[in-house]
Amino acid sequence: MTEVYVDPGICISCGTCIDMCPEIYDWDDEGKAEVVDEVSNNLEECAQEALESCPVEAIKNI
Repeated sequence: MTEVYVDPGICISCGTCIDMCPEIYDWDDEGKAEVVDEVSNNLEECAQEALESCPVEAIKNI
């Protein structure tokens, strides 16, 4: 299972990750993306595609 993290200091709130994979990413109280659920095996590809699509590389594998 992949684990991901969104760095709120880098996130520009573009919403790409949330649009691509809403099962994993959502908005936090400050309008930044955050990880809201574990990345289960069936969502690994979706989470990875969102990571690769982040324009500022705010999403990291941990």
